[in-house]
Amino acid sequence: MILFIILGVILLIVSFTLKDNVSNPLSKFSTILRTVGLVVIGLGIFSSMFKQINAGQVGVKSLYGKVHSEVLESGLHIVNPLLDITTFNTQTQNYTMSAIHDEGERQGDDAIRVLSNDGLEVVIDLTVLYRVSPNDTPKILKTIGEDYSNKIVRPVTRTRIRDNAVYYDAVALYSTKRGEFQQRIFKTIEADFKSRGLILEQLLIRNINLPNSVKKTIESKINAEQDAQKMTFVLQKEKQEAERKRVEAQGIADYQQIISSGLTDKQLQYEQIKAQKEIATSNNSKIIFMNGKNSPVILSDK
Repeated sequence: MILFIILGVILLIVSFTLKDNVSNPLSKFSTILRTVGLVVIGLGIFSSMFKQINAGQVGVKSLYGKVHSEVLESGLHIVNPLLDITTFNTQTQNYTMSAIHDEGERQGDDAIRVLSNDGLEVVIDLTVLYRVSPNDTPKILKTIGEDYSNKIVRPVTRTRIRDNAVYYDAVALYSTKRGEFQQRIFKTIEADFKSRGLILEQLLIRNINLPNSVKKTIESKINAEQDAQKMTFVLQKEKQEAERKRVEAQGIADYQQIISSGLTDKQLQYEQIKAQKEIATSNNSKIIFMNGKNSPVILSDK
């Protein structure tokens, strides 16, 4: 658009120059050049009246430094050719601060280093999910500019995390209080973002690194707890096995007590006779009576 206008002005200048120089054989084309220049300028002005705002963006109008409060939504708009239109991305954006090289927005180690309540240095990797409030884009353009990620998102996030980390011990941040800490910093950062025209969607604490000495202490504690739990399980199992054996022995003893108290000589003799009768009826045995008092001798054919 601007190029059309510049090209048209150049053609007009050339046409007037040729018109004044009658001796130049190209002077007869001055009228044509003038006409073409005017047409090109007209096309440039006409095309600059149309402004397309892409999906997920809004446009903010400004004229000679004065920012208009009206916001252009996505679509095609007819505007004053003299207006300057600044587009803002209103989709979800992320800003990552990580200790891993080439993973965050900045090269090198960009993790957040904070001091916990017990004076230990904790390294936090964090991702901020946020978006621009469309209605607040004129205010953002006037007060912050287009580089709001480095002017607001980064410093506010890092400051608020450091401010809130001092309320927690290093081990608590690493384990039991991690969710509470994330919710706490979310609320404070959300309030700061809102006052600046930004909407905080989510804070993702990707990793919390503790000093090596603290890591070893935690690992030793976890191993000791696991060993204690394992020993408790073994003792409980042995106790159950001992209880089972005691119940089994008590049952056998009770059974023997019942048998011994209930059997008489007559009953034993009767059971013996029944057994001998069953053996005598077998085809594979022979009975020899030695005398009348003793029991018969049973011989097997096999």
